[in-house]
Amino acid sequence: MGWDALPLVETADDRPLIERRAIERGGFYEMQAKTVIERVPQTVGIAQRWAISPYRGCAHACRGCGARAGHLRLGLDAGRDFDERIVVKPNTVTRLRAELARWGGEPVAIGVGGDCYQAAEETYRLMPGVIDALAGAAVPFTVYTKSPLILRDAGLLAAAGAQVAVSIAFVDERIRRAVEPGALNGRARLELVSALVEAGVDCRVLMAPVLPLLSDAADQLDATVRRIAAAGASGVEAIVLRLPPGTREWYLAWLAEAHPQLLERYDELYDAGLPSPTYEGRITGQIAQLCRMYGLRYGPAAPFRHEPRYPQLALV
Repeated sequence: MGWDALPLVETADDRPLIERRAIERGGFYEMQAKTVIERVPQTVGIAQRWAISPYRGCAHACRGCGARAGHLRLGLDAGRDFDERIVVKPNTVTRLRAELARWGGEPVAIGVGGDCYQAAEETYRLMPGVIDALAGAAVPFTVYTKSPLILRDAGLLAAAGAQVAVSIAFVDERIRRAVEPGALNGRARLELVSALVEAGVDCRVLMAPVLPLLSDAADQLDATVRRIAAAGASGVEAIVLRLPPGTREWYLAWLAEAHPQLLERYDELYDAGLPSPTYEGRITGQIAQLCRMYGLRYGPAAPFRHEPRYPQLALV
């Protein structure tokens, strides 16, 4: 009698990690997060050391987004997959409340791994719970976004004393269409700043990323800062384009096609993904001077602290 040999070892599953661990629902990939407060890589350039990203990947499809490498760890690519295959952490609020119970109170950023108010938020509505959890624990936080959906939560953000940083690196619509194809145009984002300010939200602008040789001319910087001031922003923080792994390949591939004459200069300007300190200092210095000229505060805002809504009970 013949016997069929049974495999002693399971066949290796060579599918991408995202397809083995996530549930695909409505065009999004749902993955349960083991932790939601994550360390911010120094290359990002923002003031906060810790961040919460309910969504990984971003439909704004910004070519210079420094978060693209996160998709590589999921077995996806840092290009089209980052733009189109959005990963959702549906247990974000539950995990956040657990982690805040033992958090030391350091400020956090929201939306570093992908805009926290992109289209996925319309479906999952994670941000009201995130805001409530952070406000209840009296943790200072800054929301980074390009999306008008944030206006839905303007009242919650104002009550929480949150800071919002709307990303507006330039106001040239030709550049925006080329490098931020899925995002609002500059005029709409300036109007978003004004609407947030009117709603009582502390709103400033993140001029990021400033693109070397594309959006860094003196007249371009002046026009951007002038219009930011007119919109009523409380201040400006600027970051020159970073090119960490994942971002570098995607951005330079586009640059080679759209502006091949600039490749050699980019090679001179960048080392290990960071711009030349001399160049970066010159650009940020120009922006700081323009801010003084137009009456804007320059640099990261001081974190706002308030008493926790749910004070810890005394043990004795």
